[in-house]
Formats: sequence, C-alpha cells, structure tokens
Amino acid sequence: MRDLLLQCAGILTIAVALTHGYLGEAKVFARARIEPERLRSLIRLVWQASTVAWIGGGVLLIAVPWMQSEPARHWIVATMACVFGCSALANAWVTRGRHFGWMALSAVVVMSVAGY
Repeated sequence: MRDLLLQCAGILTIAVALTHGYLGEAKVFARARIEPERLRSLIRLVWQASTVAWIGGGVLLIAVPWMQSEPARHWIVATMACVFGCSALANAWVTRGRHFGWMALSAVVVMSVAGY
C-alpha cells in the first residue's frame, strides 16, 4: 500500500507540474508585459525549470518502490516532501488560498509521507 501511495504521489506531481507549465504559458506569460524581452525569456525559462524539476521529483517518487535501498527511499521522500511542502506554502500564501495548486501540492506531501 505504501508503494502505491508513493506512485500516486509521483503521478499527481507530474500532473501538477504539467498543469503549472501549461498555465504559465497560456495564462501568465500570454498577458504579462515584461521589458526587456531578454528578461521575459529568462523569467519564462525559470518558470519552466520548476516544471521540469517537479516532473523529475515525480519520476523519483514513482521509482522509489523499485529501489532496494531504504536510505534512498528515506532521502527521496524527505527531499520531495520538503520541496513540495515549501511550494504549497508559498502558493497558498501568495494566492491567499484561492489557487488549487497549494491543495494539489499538499496532497503530494501527504501521500509521500504516508507512503514512507
């Protein structure tokens, strides 16, 4: 059961990351006026770097059950729970709780810790 929780957390993480990347491009950067253009490209790339990093975290959570190392399981789950926990807190604070992202990221944290 705990392996299934980790894999579900990984799948949810990837879904959140892809949604984050899409909404950034479709909603945020489609309306944003950032000058100079070079800075706009930099901010866009930084935004998408977090998308790629979250996908990587999701892949690790999915792969943890097949790892034969208990310390690897421990450190992957602990690191991802901290990363997604901080992301959830920041999202909830900045959006004053009006964005679904903090809830999805919190669900990832809960499932990851429960699967540990």
